[in-house]
Amino acid sequence: MKVKKMVDSFNYAIDGILYAVRTQRNIRIELIATLLVLTACFFTDLGKIDFLIITITVTMVITAEMINTAIECTVDMSANYYHPLAKVAKNVAAGAVFITSINAVIVGYIIFGEKLQNISFTLIHKIKNSNPYMIFVILVIVCILTVIIKAIFGEGTPLRGGMPSGHSAIAFSVATMIALISEQPFVIILSYLLAFIVAQSRVDSEVHSVLEVVIGSIFGMLLTMLLFRIF
Repeated sequence: MKVKKMVDSFNYAIDGILYAVRTQRNIRIELIATLLVLTACFFTDLGKIDFLIITITVTMVITAEMINTAIECTVDMSANYYHPLAKVAKNVAAGAVFITSINAVIVGYIIFGEKLQNISFTLIHKIKNSNPYMIFVILVIVCILTVIIKAIFGEGTPLRGGMPSGHSAIAFSVATMIALISEQPFVIILSYLLAFIVAQSRVDSEVHSVLEVVIGSIFGMLLTMLLFRIF
C-alpha cells in the first residue's frame, strides 16, 4: 500500500511537469535554453564546480517558473473576479522568475565568458579580412531562402506568419554574424539577447507559434555559419 502511494506521488509529480510543459510557453523556452547550455558544456572545459553551479541555476529557473504556474492556477481558482491582491500574487511570482532568469544570465556570462575568450579566433580573423559586402550577400541569401521555405509550406506571407518565422531567422542571422566578427563576449550576448527579444515579440503578438520561431532561429544561425564557411 505504501509502495502504491509512493508510485502515485511520483506520477502526480510527473503529471504536473507535463502539464507545465504543455501549457506554459516560457517553460518550453527555458527547456530549449537548458538544452543549448548543456550542449555547450560538451565543447568547453568545465570543472565540477562550474557544472554544479550551472545545474543549480537551471533548476532554480525551471522550478521558479513551475511555482509561478501553480500560484497562477491557485489564484484563478479562488478568485473568479478581479482582486488587487490576486494581481499582486501573480506579479510577485513572476518577479521571482525574472530574478532567477537574470541570475542565470549572470552565471552563464561568468562561466562561459572566460571560456569563450580562450577559443581560437582564426576564423574570425579571416572573416574580418574578407570582403565586407559578404555580410550583406549572406543576409540577402537568408531572406530569399526563408521566403522560399515559406512558399513551400504555403503558410502566411513573406512578412507575416507561416513556417519558419522570417523575423527570427533574420534576427538570429545578424546576431550570428556579429558573433563571428566580434571578439567581445558581452557584445555577442547582447546581440543574441536582442534577437531573442525579436523572436519573443513574434510569439507575444500571436503572429507565430513557438515552434515556428525556434525553427526560424535555428535556420538563421545554421545557414549563416554555413555560408560563412563557404565564402
